[in-house]
Amino acid sequence: MEGVSEPTLVQKLAASIAKTPKYLTFSPSLQRCSLKSWIKENIKKKECCFYVQTEREGFCKCGYPKDYHVEEAIMPERFLGQSWEGEKHMREVPTDAFGDIDFGGLGQNMGKYVRVSSDTPSDVLYHLITEYWKLRPPNLLISVTGGAKNFYMRTHLKQKFRRGLIKVAQSTGAWIITGGTHTGVMKHVGMAVRDYTLSSSSARGEIVAIGVAPWGTVHKRQSLVHPEGCFPANYTLDEQSQGRLSCLDSNHSHFLLVDDGTHGQYGVEIGLRSCLEKLIGEKPLGNRESHVKIPVVCVVLDGGQGTLNTIYSAMLNGTPCVVLEGSGRMADVIANVAGKPVSQVTLALIQRHMKRFFGQEYESFSEIKVIEWAKKIQDIIRMPHLLTVFRMDEDKNSDVDVAILQAFLKASRSEENAGQRGWERQLELAVAWNRVDIAESEIFTEESQWQSGDLHKAMFSALVGHKSEFVRLLLENGVSIPQFLSEEETLCELYTTMPSCLFLRKLVKRLQGDKRRRSLASPCQRRQVSLATVAEVVRQLLGSFTQPIYSLPPSHELIKMADENLDNTVIRDPGRDFFLWAVLQNNRELAQIAWEQCRDSTAAALAASKILKKLAQESENDDEEDANDMRELANHYEKQAIGVFSECHSWDDQRAQRLLIRISPSWGKTTCLRLALEANDKSFVAHSGVQALLTQIWYGELAVDTPPWKILLCMLFSPLIYTGFITYRRDEDIEREALRKEEMVAMESVTGSSGDARMKTIFSDPQDSDELKPLSCRARLGSFYAAPQVKFFWNIASYFGFLFLFSIVLMIDFQSMPSWREYLLYIWLTSLVFEEVRQLFDDPDGFGFRRKARMYINDLWNILDVASILLFIIGLACRWTSSTFYAGKVILCIDFIIFCLRLMAIFTISRTLGPKIIIVKRMMMDLFFFMFLLSIWVVAYGVAKQGILIHNEERLDWIIRGAVYEPYLIIFGNVPTNIDNAEFDISTCTVNGTDPMRPKCPMLNANQMPAFPEWLTIIMLCVYLLFANILLLNLLIAIFNYTFQEVQDNTDTIWKFQRYELIKEYHSRPAAPPPFILLSHIYLLLRRFIMRQRPQKHKQFRQRLSKTEEEELMSWETFMRENYVSTQRQEKSESMERRIQDTADRVGSMSEVLEREHDRGTTAKRLVQLEEQVSQSAKALQWIMDTLKAQGYQSKEEPPSMSRSTESEGHEHEIDGETEKRQYHFHARSFLYTGTNKKRFPVPEEKVPWEVDFTPYIAEVYSAEPINEAEQLTLDNYKNPGGRTGIRGRGALQSLGPNPILDPVLTHWQDKDHSVLQFLAVWNEVEGCWSMPGGALKPGEPLPSRLKNLLGDKLYQRIKAKLGDGSRHNTVYEGYADDPRNTDNAWIETTVLNIHLDSTGSLMNELNRMVATSQMLSERIQWREVSSKTPVYTYQREALRLVAKLHQTQF
Repeated sequence: MEGVSEPTLVQKLAASIAKTPKYLTFSPSLQRCSLKSWIKENIKKKECCFYVQTEREGFCKCGYPKDYHVEEAIMPERFLGQSWEGEKHMREVPTDAFGDIDFGGLGQNMGKYVRVSSDTPSDVLYHLITEYWKLRPPNLLISVTGGAKNFYMRTHLKQKFRRGLIKVAQSTGAWIITGGTHTGVMKHVGMAVRDYTLSSSSARGEIVAIGVAPWGTVHKRQSLVHPEGCFPANYTLDEQSQGRLSCLDSNHSHFLLVDDGTHGQYGVEIGLRSCLEKLIGEKPLGNRESHVKIPVVCVVLDGGQGTLNTIYSAMLNGTPCVVLEGSGRMADVIANVAGKPVSQVTLALIQRHMKRFFGQEYESFSEIKVIEWAKKIQDIIRMPHLLTVFRMDEDKNSDVDVAILQAFLKASRSEENAGQRGWERQLELAVAWNRVDIAESEIFTEESQWQSGDLHKAMFSALVGHKSEFVRLLLENGVSIPQFLSEEETLCELYTTMPSCLFLRKLVKRLQGDKRRRSLASPCQRRQVSLATVAEVVRQLLGSFTQPIYSLPPSHELIKMADENLDNTVIRDPGRDFFLWAVLQNNRELAQIAWEQCRDSTAAALAASKILKKLAQESENDDEEDANDMRELANHYEKQAIGVFSECHSWDDQRAQRLLIRISPSWGKTTCLRLALEANDKSFVAHSGVQALLTQIWYGELAVDTPPWKILLCMLFSPLIYTGFITYRRDEDIEREALRKEEMVAMESVTGSSGDARMKTIFSDPQDSDELKPLSCRARLGSFYAAPQVKFFWNIASYFGFLFLFSIVLMIDFQSMPSWREYLLYIWLTSLVFEEVRQLFDDPDGFGFRRKARMYINDLWNILDVASILLFIIGLACRWTSSTFYAGKVILCIDFIIFCLRLMAIFTISRTLGPKIIIVKRMMMDLFFFMFLLSIWVVAYGVAKQGILIHNEERLDWIIRGAVYEPYLIIFGNVPTNIDNAEFDISTCTVNGTDPMRPKCPMLNANQMPAFPEWLTIIMLCVYLLFANILLLNLLIAIFNYTFQEVQDNTDTIWKFQRYELIKEYHSRPAAPPPFILLSHIYLLLRRFIMRQRPQKHKQFRQRLSKTEEEELMSWETFMRENYVSTQRQEKSESMERRIQDTADRVGSMSEVLEREHDRGTTAKRLVQLEEQVSQSAKALQWIMDTLKAQGYQSKEEPPSMSRSTESEGHEHEIDGETEKRQYHFHARSFLYTGTNKKRFPVPEEKVPWEVDFTPYIAEVYSAEPINEAEQLTLDNYKNPGGRTGIRGRGALQSLGPNPILDPVLTHWQDKDHSVLQFLAVWNEVEGCWSMPGGALKPGEPLPSRLKNLLGDKLYQRIKAKLGDGSRHNTVYEGYADDPRNTDNAWIETTVLNIHLDSTGSLMNELNRMVATSQMLSERIQWREVSSKTPVYTYQREALRLVAKLHQTQF
């Protein structure tokens, strides 16, 4: 595989772990020191260095008082004789205000701030924000602008704005940038952030609200100043005393305080904010290299002149804007004219709207300002793809967040980004925003056509970002997992970008270990990292009984071992790879989606349960919460496996059983049954279908409904086997087959059709390919004795015989010289020993000896077996020695007890006694801990009593009897008599302890009576009995009762789980019982070491299917899984929680509709009142007309109608249509003359024609080269035929009047079908569009010199020769060109010449090479489609339309 080199991968994985603060954190003091040193080196502030006093005494022109200036500024020698200038007389010094800002109050978060110079580079600020303030790069930048003063906004609109803004910021990971002060629109943003902070938990993430405010207008800013930074700076809001200044908003999270050295000046931050927003908008989206940049959206509320300038500049830079209608002033003006044709948005209409929405403030506006604003508003209306108006009465924009996101998608759907690539970029944005609703409504529409390959990039981003809803949406819209993961590099990259988790740490550790081993083996060798490393770690989690799921290199240690059980052939299963990747990082949502894409879903769920339980076990000490989550997810997948298997078993139990024992190629060549057992999935193993399989294996070839008494009779009387006394499964299969044939014959007789082949396909069992035949007599006998149940019965009888013989030897026939019975006992035990050895080394599942030995030791019954055998050997060794003969018998007697206890294992197969044995085992564990607690009381009382009663007892046996044995017997009612003087008898004890058969007497007084305090010993006995008999024994009963209640509900499940081991043991056991089993052992040894035959595997537990059978079974299981999933979804949708949620959503929707209708109701009432007034006015006018007519007054014209007639409406629409068709030049009226800072006089749309009166029009004269007085006098002789441009003179053109140019259009057909016509275009970086390679003509040249500069002299001459030889070329357009260089007195007139080239000619080949090499040049040329979607100048678009018409192709 061509993968990532190992060092790179290790570094990426280690970096992924280090990004999580949980695993790598720095102390706050270290972070602050790093921040201080960086800020002092890179961040500056501005201060005035030239004090010039204003009319206000003691204050400089910079706005600061005299004492705020340094001494050099007060007496500057170098500025003598100069006037004060802001830019010139400011200097930059290291900033003195940065750190954390604490606003105080309940629930306020700590913010960060810094004072920066207005000339600070944007990349420095971005580095500060992302690297030192630790903000992740945004997926969206929302720039909120509008009214800087407090303004009124309707309650419902205010709630919509706040809720929508926070929703879009929280869901997309956006940054919000505002002015940062506690006034106007910034205050509304802050209140939105506050509402979110108070109503949400910290787990949902913090909203990033960055305030960019002018430092000189911040109230109480001195509290933020400290040369070493403030951590934190305590800042309080004091709006009452702020005056003309402004307080910072306490709900913003970060502040950039822009300092230009002045005090009290607003707007100084606009330039730096615009540059920062532009820089962020040029950064790639996401952590990976992406062609999509971070989207920037401007949201507008209220506002005045500054807001209009911001909107205008933003839209010229391609930034979409969202205007909230109803927020007031400029926002409402734009909202009311948006959507109308430019011809209808007249200066008068804009003036009316400004009077309406600005009120008295409009009276202070100058006429020139209003004209300029009207021109800008008209230009804004010309860019509808960048303008979105949020209206409360439109259902499609019911939420502000949807409007904001739709605004950018609408902008990206413009002409430049049209086509499939544009759709892909929009999808990538939607994925980054994690807005499935936007993708469903705006991207996955009927007009967009998606192939699986088109969605792979978005799929990768959604997986890396863990956006499960998007992953599901992409799968529903055509993403194919096999195609997506067809390349191993994709899967490797997914593992590389996996978030920090336990598996990632294990993978890094494994990679580092492999690196060290390879460096020791071969320092020069460098191997490419593949999925082999992942396979090794996964195999550790699944277990050594599995094979690697990915291919291993030939040099791998597993391959070198040449294990016969290892099959290195793997099958690529993309669905498995997807699911495994999701499970390993414990991602529940993604894992569920991936599981639904798996083919082998039952095995996948069981493997996930095993992996997650193993990971939970390893991470339990490090992170208990993660471990609990993993266990919960493991239990979930166990339930999923049970659900799918239940569905399969309900449809076809035979197929379901084959599903259990089938070898899964995708999951390490193991089976579902083995995975469930290794994962300790007791509930799955306890399923009736699994138990039916185990029961079938238990009965072998016998029918599962055979009663045990019949089996016992056949064991005693073997001839009964041949009489049909017992039924075999083969007999049942023959009867079933006969019944099927009868059904097919009956169906043919009814239908009259010969559908034999088809019916055989339906009713036949794929497992039975040959015709079924009855078992032979020999086969019946062999099958009977090979059945595990028969083996079990024989072994029970054999074990009882062994115990009977053992007891006879111990009680009757234990002689100094062994008898034949004792020798038979030795042989019998030898067969048991050999059987235990066989069980230890028999490994049909391929576990390996170490794991097999560990499994053997972990079984309690095996421990008893080993203990009994070892004890028997010890007793036998003592028995053969005369001095220890009796001791040997004692040991063997104790060993007999252990052998009898081992008899309990026989009853584990019983459905009645088996669960009880489990309860007994659990209670024995409880009893062990209870005895430890009881021993404390026994020893405590016994030692104290012995010390009080007996003085210096030296006999060890009597010490133990008095200190331990007697106190223990007291618990069971054996009350001692030696603590009471009334029952003392000196004849029952020995005074000096000389009699070994009697206890020593207690200390005696002169009267030969005990001297100990009788009252004390009685009290001690009472207390001891109280605690030991009453408290501790009742505690033991309570513990047993709790254990019984806890285990009783699960005993059946546990018994069914443990039943497998017993069935497997007797399935692999030789048929002959001990001691005859020795013959079987000898046969196995001969077969293995003499005949060199491999041990047989359990075919009943592992079955390898053919490819056809595998496909059929997997298809059937997939169908069953889909049924199960659909059933689960239906149950979930019908659940009470879902119904309550749906009801709540509907109530919320109805509430919003009612609020909206309430707002509409107020407007409706006003309209009704207005209609009534109009009606009264019409009646009054009608009365006046009637009165005048009655007095004899007549008019020459007919009276006008009070209502608009249909004809007048049609006429008006016709006029509007004609007006709309007429378009005036647009580029020639841009505000700044191209390439200069010269401002044009604003010319509204309707004032362009010269014949329209425009009294305020006073255009400035500008010429790039000075003009003489003669030309100055003749300016009025030249008038631009396109109308006014806002500037006079020659401008950047060569001469007054028309300046002719030639625009050659070089075209060719892209394909042989002549379906796509392309032209040679040059990218204009300034205008942001494509243009034709045209220009002025030199004398005698038929083509412009610019074409020669672009293509070179050789190609230029060939194209020039093509014109001369009469090749196909046509003049498609001649006339005025809308060019930004045009003025009132000088303009460009163009001739568009089409030169069509042969696509297969040598000239085209050279042009294509030139196009390819020009991509690295400053002027990029490219073949573009002749289409309305290609962004070009307006006049060039019309020329291209004529070219398309000439070639008879669609434009």
